[in-house]
Amino acid sequence: MASKRKIATCSLAGCFGCHMSLLDIDERLLELLELADFDRSPINDIKAIHGVVDIGLIEGGVCNVENVHLLHHFRDHCRILVAVGECAMTGGIPSMRNHHSLKSCLEESYIRGVGVENAHIPDDPELPLLLNKVYPLHEVVRVDYYVPGCPPSADALWHVLSALVTGRDPHLPPALLKYD
Repeated sequence: MASKRKIATCSLAGCFGCHMSLLDIDERLLELLELADFDRSPINDIKAIHGVVDIGLIEGGVCNVENVHLLHHFRDHCRILVAVGECAMTGGIPSMRNHHSLKSCLEESYIRGVGVENAHIPDDPELPLLLNKVYPLHEVVRVDYYVPGCPPSADALWHVLSALVTGRDPHLPPALLKYD
């Protein structure tokens, strides 16, 4: 029996909807676990990649220094890196702030926002430093595959994952492409 593939997943700036779609593969998750083990992932609550994994799935855009570090770590430790969902592919909803300056966004949220009391922009050194804009993954590291959708359907994720864990090149049929 061939050794199992290793899969790692993480979320950057996004809503976690892509991970919800991954869970929506339902009983096929058991079939996937016959072929692969999950390394770092919110699915198993493992917080670090152990060695090099075969497939890394990342959802979300890159909005802060911590995201940049984590994305580079994934690229360095994943043989295949997959951008999952619109935020990973384009920056998605978080990138709507790219039309305004970071200062303007922070002031609107923490100074002038509706219902704001004790107005001040958070400056705790524990908070990750925000970037001036939100970037799609491919503007920071090399990405091998993309799974479009917001979120991508469970069938699309299953199609890509089942191909990759069995060593095939995934090609999403048009019926599985979802852009809404």
